[in-house]
Amino acid sequence: MANILLVEDEEVLRMLVVDVLEDEDHSIDEAIDGDEAIDLLQKNEYDLVLLDYMMPGKTGLEVVQHIRKMNRNQDVKIMMLSAKSQQSDKERVLNAGANYFMAKPYSPIDLVKRVEEIVGE
Repeated sequence: MANILLVEDEEVLRMLVVDVLEDEDHSIDEAIDGDEAIDLLQKNEYDLVLLDYMMPGKTGLEVVQHIRKMNRNQDVKIMMLSAKSQQSDKERVLNAGANYFMAKPYSPIDLVKRVEEIVGE
């Protein structure tokens, strides 16, 4: 069981991800934007952050950069979830400090499989 922070502004997608990960006995906190994510990261410890790239307010990249500068959770594993799937986008995400990248749309089965691999490392 892992403590996971899901940062996703699309409610339907957020609900789907929560459902499939809770079925695998993971504990999920939800944030709808970057500011809420940063607030939760300052209060709680996480094993993994699943982070949307394009959100209102702070982008996923800005959140990654903020996390990597924090005292708390700065070493948390981060997987960026994005419809922007060009090689240059992937490189930008990884260079900002994310550990993993998954292109949208993705299947719930693929997401669960990837999360299990990451938290099992």
